[in-house]
Amino acid sequence: MNAQSTATSQTEIVADPDVPMIRITREFAAAPEKVFRAHTDPELVPQWLGPRDVTMTIDHYDCRTGGSYRYLHVRGNEEYGFRGSFHEVRPAELIVQTFTFEGFPDGVALERLVLEDLGDGRTRLIATSLVDSFEARDAMMASGMDDGIRQSYERLDEVLATG
Repeated sequence: MNAQSTATSQTEIVADPDVPMIRITREFAAAPEKVFRAHTDPELVPQWLGPRDVTMTIDHYDCRTGGSYRYLHVRGNEEYGFRGSFHEVRPAELIVQTFTFEGFPDGVALERLVLEDLGDGRTRLIATSLVDSFEARDAMMASGMDDGIRQSYERLDEVLATG
């Protein structure tokens, strides 16, 4: 396969060679219900989503089918806004949403997060992000997103261990 990929510890990030999509796979030492809650509870999301050097502020976060969200990541004097809509939310199983970085408002990704119960209190997360062009996908891969994802999932491990 001619896919671009980056693997760090337990996180695999792969750029699909056939469609403009990125696939992220990661296992967690927590049941699907806990991983799902960490993705949907507006009290928990800011504790882990984003690199360690940003502060996350939620404008609104209504994680349900038909809901929407907007949040900011702040690093020093820089502010990055993100927004989208939740298209399908199934507890402990699936989240389908759109994702837009407000710095590039014409770029909308369709994201699908699937949680697989591995048994013994473990979950495999498979997330895909489909964009409108290979150029947009490659720009995402080159943006440093892999480091942000790795740091986010390390932080999520910490949140899951305490809850």
